[in-house]
Amino acid sequence: MPAEVVNIFETGNYEQQILRAAEWLRQGKLVVLPTETVYGAAALLRQSSAISRLKAMRPDAMDKPLTVHLARRDDADQFLGPVGEIGRRMMKKLWPGPVGLLFDVPEARRAQVAAEQGVAESDLYENGTITVRCPDHIVATEVIAEAGDTVVAVRAGVGSAQPALRADQVVRDMGDRVDLILDAGQSLYSKPSTIVKVKQNGYEIVRAGVYDARIIERLMRTTILFVCSGNTCRSPMAEGIARRVLADKLSISEAELEKKGITVLSAGSMAMHGARATPQGVDALRELGVDLSKHRSRPLSVELIHQADMIYTMGNGHAMAVVALVPSAVEKVKTLAPGREIDDPIGSDVSVYRALAGELRELIENRLNEKTLENVL
Repeated sequence: MPAEVVNIFETGNYEQQILRAAEWLRQGKLVVLPTETVYGAAALLRQSSAISRLKAMRPDAMDKPLTVHLARRDDADQFLGPVGEIGRRMMKKLWPGPVGLLFDVPEARRAQVAAEQGVAESDLYENGTITVRCPDHIVATEVIAEAGDTVVAVRAGVGSAQPALRADQVVRDMGDRVDLILDAGQSLYSKPSTIVKVKQNGYEIVRAGVYDARIIERLMRTTILFVCSGNTCRSPMAEGIARRVLADKLSISEAELEKKGITVLSAGSMAMHGARATPQGVDALRELGVDLSKHRSRPLSVELIHQADMIYTMGNGHAMAVVALVPSAVEKVKTLAPGREIDDPIGSDVSVYRALAGELRELIENRLNEKTLENVL
């Protein structure tokens, strides 16, 4: 019997369809969920008949555990043992996002988790490891959260050379082998997720996907991002001042910040690529020993938001622009000036920019002092 296809964003009863998809999972049915990478066929781990159907779509995975999919990054703890500092940082920096993390789990913990889940240890772990993913897609997140039990999934479109990036491709390849397909349009990315093995003192990329080694390395750095509108006045000034403040706190030169793994960036919610900082801003910061002459504007992007540990905006509108691109970033975005907007100085003379520079320095110092330096960096 062909699967039912629901255009989830145009159905007119979005919340009811989310509840319905979760209920179908609880009934042992297979539901295809959209993610930011590819569409995935999902089932509940405890539903043995559904798991058998799911594995039949992937002969290469018949004797292997399927990837656990989470609604929230903190849900991973119920499957893991001690993950260490690197593991915690990877979970924080890469989730939600297009990355599956592969963890080693001690034998006793594996047995405990399997008992808690009511499944065989081999249903979750292979050679002492487990692969866990926390997708960055509202539909997948809400269905998984509503299901109320462990969700596992395989990539849809396995019958073709390419993974399924659209619902019609799922219908073509496995429309008679699943029960419900939630159509959320084209996937954001055109590749499967990256798989990264978390190690005691580092990590290893097991399968390249959306993120390559260069991107993973960059995301793992400590990054502070400032956001304004055009990225020619306020945010580049804040970027330059923050570098100076951090270098002073650490008693190193600004050039050494990068070597220490600290990146300070700025972007504009309405910026174009390549515009210079305003001359008045350059002059005002030159008086403070900060060089903005080489600054070139960049637009705000999903990758920048994921990269950032902390995001400070010049106003509420900029904060809303960040969250519109990456809803999960709400926990790390704040307006630089609590409770008020920082006025755009564009068109003003250098005296206004000097006053802005002093204001920005005070605000940045206050923000960085909200946490211990160890937590910030």
